[in-house]
Amino acid sequence: MNQGTYPLAAAMVNQLNRVDMISNNLANANTTGFKQEGMTEGSFNHYLQRAESEGFTPNKVNTITNTVPKLNGKYINEEVGPIVATGNALDFALKDSNSFFKVLNDNGEVEYTRDGSFKILDNMLVDSKGRNILDNNNEPIATEDEYINLISVVKIDFKDLEKVGYNNYKTKEGAQIEQLELNDGEILQGSLEKSNINTVSTMVALIDANRRFQQTQKGITTIDELNAKVIDKIGNNTR
Repeated sequence: MNQGTYPLAAAMVNQLNRVDMISNNLANANTTGFKQEGMTEGSFNHYLQRAESEGFTPNKVNTITNTVPKLNGKYINEEVGPIVATGNALDFALKDSNSFFKVLNDNGEVEYTRDGSFKILDNMLVDSKGRNILDNNNEPIATEDEYINLISVVKIDFKDLEKVGYNNYKTKEGAQIEQLELNDGEILQGSLEKSNINTVSTMVALIDANRRFQQTQKGITTIDELNAKVIDKIGNNTR
């Protein structure tokens, strides 16, 4: 494989991943409390330096892959989405960007969400998927009492969270969780937080990612055509 093909192939993979992520952002533009995701790229040298800082010493560095771009990681845009009044007493919006409600998932584990579109099911407060909303003791909330005051609110940095589906998050190992004693002043009843997706800029980013993919694909095709011409020329000269 021609040396120039390596970085181009890596760039194509990266752009495909960008397309997938941006498409997911667009698909969730109307999802309550959804946060936009993004990704960063790093070069081979970045990973080499990180490996060396962790005590790993490579015996040989392949200069071909030195400039190959690689996905460095994902990040979440923490910006609070627009707060919209709904007039529904079971809708709740969180004021702070790092605040979350607690939800009991189907495996009996605590997850965290900013989607406050709740409902009542069998006299219990549940989320839009029918899973129990929890109080400060991680117990389901019965709506027979003053349930609004029982809704638990915690504060967690987004760097300590990872998405698990259904617009929910779980904590990473060693995450710092601040359990608020009261939710007074932390939530807005009768309102919902919309996603923080800017559909116009996100669509532009999607077009850009597709265009970059096509450009790198064309570059690889050009290299292949040049290689074929060189091989054919060498073959003709040796006959």
